[in-house]
Amino acid sequence: MSTINVTIWNEYLHEIRNPKVAEVYPDGIHRAIARGIASEAFEIRTATLAEPEHGLTGDVLRQTDVLIWWGHMAHDRVEDEIVDRVYMRVLEGMGLIVLHSGHCAKIFNRLMGTRTCQLKWREADEKERLWVVDPAHPIAEGIGEYIELPTEEMYGEHFNVPAPDELVFVSWFEGGEVFRSGLTYRRGKGKVFYFRPGHETYPTYYHPDILRVISNAVRWAKPAETANPTYGHAPELLEPVGKNR
Repeated sequence: MSTINVTIWNEYLHEIRNPKVAEVYPDGIHRAIARGIASEAFEIRTATLAEPEHGLTGDVLRQTDVLIWWGHMAHDRVEDEIVDRVYMRVLEGMGLIVLHSGHCAKIFNRLMGTRTCQLKWREADEKERLWVVDPAHPIAEGIGEYIELPTEEMYGEHFNVPAPDELVFVSWFEGGEVFRSGLTYRRGKGKVFYFRPGHETYPTYYHPDILRVISNAVRWAKPAETANPTYGHAPELLEPVGKNR
């Protein structure tokens, strides 16, 4: 199996500003995820908001098969030029995995075609149960009927996104809400997976099933080896036309 080049992007702000978050993720969420999926056949690099070009230079993105995105408190600080760059790479075939509060990221909103992808939320140390509603989907491979997280932030419907191509997980929360928490989309040649869990004050990214889902999603989202589509004026005929056909 060929190596999949993965870039994990993280704002890396909560971990250096909030002692509670630093206690859970002392080296950053991006490094926790990188370590958690490192046993897979992935070549992993990380990038953060404070790096030049947010760590997402043209060269980095050209070398990235799948980009994992975690953001929360600084969506507005992501430069539009970088969003344009990531957007074009997705259309060209790069996979994108958007985690938790990345639902408000500029890149996710643009790919969804909405100004916002809003929802309900509540922090109350609630149990979350992520039910597998598409057990045949490769992203759910190796997962049982559900994943149970003892404490997480609640996200609730309505989730203002387009109807997904596939719905893989639906969450139930102890407070009663439900949420579409594992959604897939295709944009151009690229595949997009939104995965809900991962609030920064909880150790969600150490949970083996959560890491398994992310690993599965990387393999699912890797670029397809297909021809690039062509658009616009097509002067060359595929078949002869006219009276002598």
